[in-house]
Amino acid sequence: MPQTTDDTTYEAVLFDLLTAVLDSWTLWNAVAGDEEAGLTWRRAYLELTYGQGEYAPYEDLVARAAVEAGLSGRLASDLVDRWAELRPWPEAPEVLGRIARDLPIGVVTNCSERLGRRAAGAVPVGFATVVTAERAGAYKPRPAAYRLALEELGVPADRVLSGCACGGTTGSGCRRLRARPRRSARRRRSCRSSASSAHRPVGRRDPRELSGPGRRGGSGRTARCSGDGRTWRPAPRAPGPRT
Repeated sequence: MPQTTDDTTYEAVLFDLLTAVLDSWTLWNAVAGDEEAGLTWRRAYLELTYGQGEYAPYEDLVARAAVEAGLSGRLASDLVDRWAELRPWPEAPEVLGRIARDLPIGVVTNCSERLGRRAAGAVPVGFATVVTAERAGAYKPRPAAYRLALEELGVPADRVLSGCACGGTTGSGCRRLRARPRRSARRRRSCRSSASSAHRPVGRRDPRELSGPGRRGGSGRTARCSGDGRTWRPAPRAPGPRT
């Protein structure tokens, strides 16, 4: 992964879809019957997908995870039937919308193409690219999906900021960002105990710190990161031709 310096500029941002942008946890819990069962099911699913590598049908892995969690494999079909209930985290549309005004944004998700496209449609923001595990041919943390997203964005890896917490970002060369949403104490306790706690939903960072007018890139706008990886500021405009 490229080293971050005071002059690092970013020309695009990638996010995880089903955890960072959408609150899929609530749907899994509802289908499972309660929060504890949903958490156990989700843990089993993450273990399967992270160890899977090459793409296998998403619904098959979800069903297998349900069985391993002591639940019915039929819950996978129930989850798909209720897929339209997916909603963004409350602050996500505003944050993403403000970033998208300055930088192209995309999502990379461990999902089938059909369900991934439906999920992306639940977000009222236009994505420059939507890459699913099925289309990439592999599940995260394999870097194949990130590399496909970079190809479609047309931006070098060291110029892309990633809000995806999977290890595949390291293999892709993207700089990783973690952001947390505003959540209740109960949800924070649930997240801390979850195997998915490495995925941090879009939230507390002010989108103005991630985007701004800049010098180059697909959108003509960039953002900069300080050397400590914590402070974000717009990159300055290049001086125009003298008249």
